[in-house]
Amino acid sequence: MSWLDQITWTDDGLVPVIAQEWQSNDVLMFAWMNREALALTAQRGEAVYWSRSRGRLWHKGEESGHVQRVHEIRIDCDADVVLLKVEQLGHQPGIACHTGRHSCFFQLLKDGAWQSVEPVLKDPSSIYK
Repeated sequence: MSWLDQITWTDDGLVPVIAQEWQSNDVLMFAWMNREALALTAQRGEAVYWSRSRGRLWHKGEESGHVQRVHEIRIDCDADVVLLKVEQLGHQPGIACHTGRHSCFFQLLKDGAWQSVEPVLKDPSSIYK
């Protein structure tokens, strides 16, 4: 049995993935992988996701240059969620979010409203051309 066979895949062949910064433990983003994406991630040592909106594999940083170097791949106790411990490359500090922020989790619920609590590190219009 392959290590990939030990993953509990959804009915559409995907597994949820959390990318966490390997040194700070900041949660950077959430995405999906199919079997090929997870195998390529392990082989290359860089994060490759399955883009549901594009309907294709997505090598993180292919447009922005904000590549995620993978230090560890873990699964949870039910083998139905993958955790990538990554080093966010391409900008200092690392930008993981398409909004130009360090993390995709930059909105905080406060007093019944969502508030942005992390700054934009780089204008997205200068990242994606």
